[in-house]
Amino acid sequence: MSDLPPPIGAPTFSVLFVCIGNVCRSPVGERLLAARLPTDRFTVSSAGVGAMVGYAMSKYAAAELVGYGGDPKGFAARQLTPDLIEGADLILTATRDLRSQVLSESPGALRRTFTILEFAALTGMNDATSPAEVVKWAGAHRSAAGSVEQDVPDPFRRGPEMHAAAAAAIHDAVQQIAEGLQR
Repeated sequence: MSDLPPPIGAPTFSVLFVCIGNVCRSPVGERLLAARLPTDRFTVSSAGVGAMVGYAMSKYAAAELVGYGGDPKGFAARQLTPDLIEGADLILTATRDLRSQVLSESPGALRRTFTILEFAALTGMNDATSPAEVVKWAGAHRSAAGSVEQDVPDPFRRGPEMHAAAAAAIHDAVQQIAEGLQR
């Protein structure tokens, strides 16, 4: 892969995180990954299948995000739409159930929709040299992550300990994902 920046106006690689309310897990993933990827090559966003539209991040999720060096300022939850799914090059869901919900909405997104933990494991198993190649390889070799825990439990209304556990899992996964997408 070239170290040269993409040409002006070149499309960026788009990553979409998905959870339920878009106030805990997906915004933590969004903000942590966005902070680790160059903005001239990547766009990172999030949405919820039952979003608390317009709400800020949960206070516990925001505190965990800050603890990992992220910034919750300006975040507002939004509803997942078919257009968001279709516009994403990579869709990362908090759980297998959420992955199924995304795919029931847009079956054509199968090869680019994974759980966060599943995709993190798969990025370490290949030597692809572009984000699109990493996603293509992962889509073709999904079963290689079969033994990996794939769900990040929902911490909403479950206290600071559950938020800490969810944020830690997302943080670890995002580090692997950022490294894998930037080869």
